[in-house]
Amino acid sequence: MDLSETRGDCRFHGTLATDRAGRLYDSRFREAVRSRRPLSERELRTVEAMTALRITARLTRQLMDRWADKHGLSEGRLHVLFQLSAAPNHRLPLGELADHLDVSPRNVTGLIDHLEQDGLVQRIDDPDDRRLTYAQLTPTGGKRLAGMRAQGLEWQLKIAAGLSIEELEQLRHACLQLIGNMTGAPVAERRSA
Repeated sequence: MDLSETRGDCRFHGTLATDRAGRLYDSRFREAVRSRRPLSERELRTVEAMTALRITARLTRQLMDRWADKHGLSEGRLHVLFQLSAAPNHRLPLGELADHLDVSPRNVTGLIDHLEQDGLVQRIDDPDDRRLTYAQLTPTGGKRLAGMRAQGLEWQLKIAAGLSIEELEQLRHACLQLIGNMTGAPVAERRSA
């Protein structure tokens, strides 16, 4: 995917500047926020960081939508394929798949309907429990996903260009800390990795 394609869509019209520590900030946004009401340094940095995160999330989603669309998929269908490719035997019960994707069972049924029509997923009834139906990645679905992975990694590397390993780890940590704050997810004890 050509990242320049998002630049025309980007509604980020800020002015990037560098502070004394060499960190980027949006000077126009900072001025606008400061002119509205006085904020402490902590409040200002929080508002700036959360706004940057929101813009980053929106642009990432736009890229993901375009990437999936180029491969004849929606983002939701792509996520189904990723979930099934990571599952044991490349299959999951429909209810569990809905939980993994954080969507309603009705929504996952619609996604599976489309993927099944395209020959990328198949439904399999559980022979021991007639109430249980699995979604399973087909060989065609596996091939489609395998062909997309290299391109997906390539655009992720382009997005992260210029970030050191340490910065990537800090970014991962910060994002997961925010997720933990929003969801109450427990933090496991430290392990060396």
